[in-house]
Amino acid sequence: MTNERYQQAEFESILGDYPVRLENFEGPLDLLLHLIRRHEIDIYDIPIALVTQQYLEYLDLMHELNLDVAGEFLVMAATLIHIKSKMLLPRPDPKQDEPEEDPREALVRRLVEHQRFKAAAELLHEREIQRSAQWTRPEERVAALVGEPPEPELEVDLFSLMTAFRQVLERARRRPQVILPPEQISIEDRIAQLEALLADREACGFEELFADVGTRAAMIVTFLALLEMIRLRKVRVFQQTSDGPIRVYRRETPAAARLADGSGEA
Repeated sequence: MTNERYQQAEFESILGDYPVRLENFEGPLDLLLHLIRRHEIDIYDIPIALVTQQYLEYLDLMHELNLDVAGEFLVMAATLIHIKSKMLLPRPDPKQDEPEEDPREALVRRLVEHQRFKAAAELLHEREIQRSAQWTRPEERVAALVGEPPEPELEVDLFSLMTAFRQVLERARRRPQVILPPEQISIEDRIAQLEALLADREACGFEELFADVGTRAAMIVTFLALLEMIRLRKVRVFQQTSDGPIRVYRRETPAAARLADGSGEA
């Protein structure tokens, strides 16, 4: 086995030992809603060719990241391709007695229903956060001191993170190629490194997480480490606008939170 193939096999074994399951984050309808918001598309008039192409590109990235892509994602991909093929057929005469249903209608109904469900779930979640007051963003604490209202921030979803990660990969591809020793790091070790990065501060920019790695494999390990830290409730990620910079905030541990409140033991 050549050195390059050996490194690739070792990298794939690292990912295989640490699968990230998408059902812990988002589903195929969430990806479609993300694409609709990102491209400012009318949900009732979806440009199916564009959405299908973008959806398949995200699916390719999921496979490269070795994410555990559930069957629902593949079913949705087949559904989009089927709708696209039907949209390419000659349209029936609108004057006929029983005009044929738009191939997108069933999908639109599912998306609208899912959107309403998510909005209700997010409202309940926000109320729970307000009641428990277990975690506040640093901007809110600073604003309390200076007397200015904080800028509203939105918690970032998986596919917004993937969009930002694609941009990181694209910028890395355009940089001059420098031959470096191969980086072999496990996801567990990378989590420890990211925790050290955030140990002496409360937040950092998303792109800062990738500042010390130079290979695509190391960037992928870093991204998967971030997803695992989100799942383990070690960090939260926010941005002020849908296309604004993403910041990663360290969550306080229960013990640290008690000490900050003055309720811990001396």
